[in-house]
Amino acid sequence: MELKPLILKFVKFGIVGASGMVVDFGVLYLMRNVAGLPDLWANTISFTAAATSNYFLNRIWTFRSHEKQVGVEYAKFLLVSVIGLGINNGVLLLSSLMWPELYNGTISLLGKNIEIFYLFKLLAIAITTLWNFFGNMLFTFRKK
Repeated sequence: MELKPLILKFVKFGIVGASGMVVDFGVLYLMRNVAGLPDLWANTISFTAAATSNYFLNRIWTFRSHEKQVGVEYAKFLLVSVIGLGINNGVLLLSSLMWPELYNGTISLLGKNIEIFYLFKLLAIAITTLWNFFGNMLFTFRKK
């Protein structure tokens, strides 16, 4: 694949990912701060909700898939996403073990106290995005 179309696909994937991040953070906040679930459970639920919305947007817009077996394609997408979830949860778990005081702390940004947990979540998303993009491009939405 040429570089320019690859970059365009990655940009589209990033835009879809940004919408997924809104879903991810919204559900994460509800599961963690309203429902009171532990971090990794809340993250698993929010990640799954975001992955599902991302599948449909990536199918239609980023990769323009016309695969007739949507269930098989969705299963492939979920497989890539589950591995991505492992990476995502791994980053959060390692962060909590390596820097527990920081992980559980807060920082003041623009006059608001932000839990540092959410900054580690952003790092986890950045790392997972690379895996998800190449995994989906080469496996889920690979042209036959």
